[in-house]
Amino acid sequence: MKLTLKSVQKLTDQISEFNFETPSDAAHAWAAGSHVELETSAGLRSYSLIRWPNETIDHFRFAVKCEQPGMGGSQAMHNLRGGDVINAKDVRNNFELVDQTCPILLLAGGIGITPIISMAAELHEKDHPFQLHYAVRNAESAAYTAELMHYFGDRFHLHLDDTNPIDLNDLITTNTDHTFYICGPQGMINAARSLAENAKIPASKIHVELFANTESESGNTPFEVEIASTGQIVSVAENQTIVEALEEAGVDVMYDCQRGDCGICATDVIAGVPDHRDVVLSEAERSSNNIMQICVSRALSERLVLDL
Repeated sequence: MKLTLKSVQKLTDQISEFNFETPSDAAHAWAAGSHVELETSAGLRSYSLIRWPNETIDHFRFAVKCEQPGMGGSQAMHNLRGGDVINAKDVRNNFELVDQTCPILLLAGGIGITPIISMAAELHEKDHPFQLHYAVRNAESAAYTAELMHYFGDRFHLHLDDTNPIDLNDLITTNTDHTFYICGPQGMINAARSLAENAKIPASKIHVELFANTESESGNTPFEVEIASTGQIVSVAENQTIVEALEEAGVDVMYDCQRGDCGICATDVIAGVPDHRDVVLSEAERSSNNIMQICVSRALSERLVLDL
């Protein structure tokens, strides 16, 4: 698809909303939790689609936080101006509302509010019981608070680190009958999943999407990947993912989200020690060192031997 930028609205000092016109023949029907991959000047970047209750879907809306530092994906978005045209891939959804048989608790951290808004909109329209908790550093960092209060009323709860920080333990242990949908930084997701496990909440009732800056982290070191089936050795640079390095070397791999939350790129590890950075694997799976998500995770050893 080719998308034309219709308008840009600044929401906070770091977050802006981008509204794109879509081609007349483009399919506009999409479910809550969907994202679109945009071809920015810094490469492909995935952004979640936003809609409010009873809103006609005749455009694509994204909210993007300008990350500093990084490899420029969010900065490339913030450099766009009205009238600019950008290429986009089809709508995909790795974060669907799949369990609506019990009350739902939506939990967002920071810019992770974006897919959560569409989920709340869908649940609101269906009159399904839910609560929405939004955790941010301070009031100045929070996007869409007026709209969230307007549409969702007392089902919306804002948690500010500097005045009323979120108590994850209390939130989870007092809502064990709920299904959880969590989107935010990895630390929050890991903490929530650990608390849910301690509270004996089945893993099937915890659905997560990592929404953080997945660009190159400072301090990454290069390493090697050996493909067990061929013996081919591929070098992974400090600013590359394993998936990127393998594709550059002509190896065909299966993946989707590139954020470590969909599980599609799960790969068996024959030798070496992974540096797990996903939000899919359980603690037992991580400790086994027998499997890893190659779209985001790296290596603690000099070489990984993968079952590819």
